[in-house]
Amino acid sequence: MSTDRTRPAGRHDQSGPRSASNGPRPTPSGPRSVPPQRSRRLQPHRPLRPHQWFAERLLAVLSGQRPVHWMLGHTIGEAYDQLAELAPSTPLRATHGSRPVLRHCRGAQPATGVVEAFASIAAGDRVRAMAFRLEQGADQRWRCAAVELGGERLTAGAPGPR
Repeated sequence: MSTDRTRPAGRHDQSGPRSASNGPRPTPSGPRSVPPQRSRRLQPHRPLRPHQWFAERLLAVLSGQRPVHWMLGHTIGEAYDQLAELAPSTPLRATHGSRPVLRHCRGAQPATGVVEAFASIAAGDRVRAMAFRLEQGADQRWRCAAVELGGERLTAGAPGPR
């Protein structure tokens, strides 16, 4: 049994616990030493683009995670009516316990103050498509003007669309 209370039993090196009195621990040197890991600089968090932000919100509503009225101030024209019609059936709901996630979201700007975007949503083995249009108001806020869903899954042996 060891009589030295600063080292665990079976430890034979001369470095003890770190304290203000004995300074930093010595590092091993020689061919077997492992170089210290370089610290990775964290990339600054990029804010989401308007179409990415809206895709996340639309997914939350259409999967039943959020109520339709959550989008009240973020829609214009018929977009709210489209959401109110689509949301009760929760077309992007979870399947077999897997929560739907946004896979890809891309947007194009066909005119100033307009973004037309599309996104793919995955839930388990199912992938759905969502398209939406954003318009920027006089107050510089983006609002959803239209929403469409697609991507019905075709099963083997079922006739395809004609």
